[in-house]
Amino acid sequence: MLPPRRFRLVLLACLAGVSTALAASGKRSAPTRPDDGIPDATAFKGAIVVDAATGAVLIEDRADYSGPPASVAKLMTFLIVHEKISRGELTLDTPVTATAEAARTGGSQVYLAEKEVFPVEDLLHALMIASANDAATALAVHCAGSRAAFIDLMNARARSLGMTRTTFRTPHGLPPSSRRTEDGDITTPRDLATLCLHLLKATDVIKYTSVKRRTFRPGPKRIDMDNHNHLLGKVAGVDGLKTGFTRGAGFCLAATALRNGRRVIAVTMGSPDSKTRDIKIAELLERGFAKQPPAPLFQPAADSPLEPAPRNATPPPTTVKPAPKADPTSETTVKFSIPGKR
Repeated sequence: MLPPRRFRLVLLACLAGVSTALAASGKRSAPTRPDDGIPDATAFKGAIVVDAATGAVLIEDRADYSGPPASVAKLMTFLIVHEKISRGELTLDTPVTATAEAARTGGSQVYLAEKEVFPVEDLLHALMIASANDAATALAVHCAGSRAAFIDLMNARARSLGMTRTTFRTPHGLPPSSRRTEDGDITTPRDLATLCLHLLKATDVIKYTSVKRRTFRPGPKRIDMDNHNHLLGKVAGVDGLKTGFTRGAGFCLAATALRNGRRVIAVTMGSPDSKTRDIKIAELLERGFAKQPPAPLFQPAADSPLEPAPRNATPPPTTVKPAPKADPTSETTVKFSIPGKR
């Protein structure tokens, strides 16, 4: 048996050893997070911000993430239809008859009935405002004779624009029946930004994407279409472009805003919910404008990407190229709130 004094010394030594071990254990288990300059790394799976005038990358985070774009794929559908109008193969007044295939398309829709007839312009508004999948199918079949033939046009156009990591398999972005990601539409934030740049340069896409509400179909089956882009009228300068959501894709958004003669494009893919997506896009737009040089003292040319170009404009494709990563510690996070979803 140890003498009382020696026993107390041994006990104190043991307690000190236990305290040191607990402290070391606690230090090892403390959560750590890399200082990557991103306020919330779970807010999206990939994002990019681009200067619409130059195509320069202002901000990027996992910009080459590859995944489904959901209804953002409709931007390519719009481009194919618009280019047919530019070539005189269609007009805005051309009547389009809804097929049985279009009528049974699910998801967001304007509830086309088989053999119902609408002009191209009405269906383009339904495509871009209501994100109508049935309108996308009706336009695809009318333009190319079949959905498959139209998808071939989409992929050929993607390749010509330099969208090297994109494959379209639908005109609307709905998931495949197999529910396997690899069987559906696949793209990246960088490729979507390339598509957005071209749309802003060569088409009047803003004429459709800036509309907050429009009616579709006169009479008792009339529908009041509300734009799915809830940043319209809530974030300064936002006038497009396209939202998207499926379970596999998460919440996606290709957005653009014009302020003081400057235009910025921001794309995110894979957000966990619409509120997070909208808040992060708004933050990215703010940060993008902050990174731009001062606005020029002169007015932009008529064919500038700051404003929609005439229908027959055919500028060369612009590909968004990776930029060197900036020092993440220099980023400034802009905090503000987005009103709740209606």
